Amino acid sequence: MWRIKKRPLSATLIALAGAAIFSCTLASAQTNYPDKPVRIIIPNTAGGPSDIMGRVIAPILQEALGSSFIVENVGGGGGNIGHARVARSEPDGYTLLLATTTFMINPGLYPNPNYDPIKDFVPVAELGASPNTIAVLPSSGVTSVAELVALARKDMAKFNIASPPIGSSSHLAVEMFKLRESLAGAAVVFHTGGGQALQALLANTVQVNIGVLAPIHPHIKSGGVIGLAVTGTQRWHDLPEIPTMIELGYKDFVTENLTALVAPAKTPPEIVAKLEKAALEGLARPAIRDRLAQGGFAVTAKSGKAFGERLQRDVPMFKKLIADAGIKLPGVK
Repeated sequence: MWRIKKRPLSATLIALAGAAIFSCTLASAQTNYPDKPVRIIIPNTAGGPSDIMGRVIAPILQEALGSSFIVENVGGGGGNIGHARVARSEPDGYTLLLATTTFMINPGLYPNPNYDPIKDFVPVAELGASPNTIAVLPSSGVTSVAELVALARKDMAKFNIASPPIGSSSHLAVEMFKLRESLAGAAVVFHTGGGQALQALLANTVQVNIGVLAPIHPHIKSGGVIGLAVTGTQRWHDLPEIPTMIELGYKDFVTENLTALVAPAKTPPEIVAKLEKAALEGLARPAIRDRLAQGGFAVTAKSGKAFGERLQRDVPMFKKLIADAGIKLPGVK
């Protein structure tokens, strides 16, 4: 009888000892984090706005936390390949995602994007945003959004809007504008990127461009293009004469090229807190803010909690907009 009782007791002690060792190891790993290189996945090809932010935030985290932070571009699938890769990574803080507005848009655009932006991730910090800009050529004679709408209604058949690819933040700004002003007949001419859409405006093959601020900024400053409005929450710092759409009476008309840092769900809170603190403190430095401003970004520097609240609000908002505008990817039913 004694032996029968002793065996489960030994098994229990071994299990308890193992659990204690695992717990100590996990606590040590969290305390020493990071003790090896960390990857920041950018779900786009190199050279775009998100790439600019990624290569600014990586050195900030490296300096603050004392380990290498390596930027890795994983393009394809409209960003879904990179999103899904991080969602399925170990939740240990060594694989992070530089999320953009596409991260919030795709669940409403793709039948199965292979990730859930709310359930599969934990927000670390919101980093910065670049607004879209509504712009025309001086030769159009248009100097305000109201005049632009009047022109479109006068001859809808000749009113074309240049846009980056379907489902981009800029494209949703186009569709939001069309819905708000009942301009369903206005044609949208899609391009492979924001640069190509801008070139279409400069070549006068379209009447208006609604696209990310960064590439069009120097043309507005030089007078080659007229900026009618920006779609951010506030006016751009060195273009104070250009109003926001909200100021013009378009309630909640905010479409930004947002960037944020997120980690796989179940990443330990202690690690998330370390990353959040390092990112927000780095973004508070004037030199970093100036560098990002030159790249077309306004630093927003919000907590993971604040970005999580934005996810809860924006993901269903984008889904509704996509449904209301009837936006569909080619070949997708």
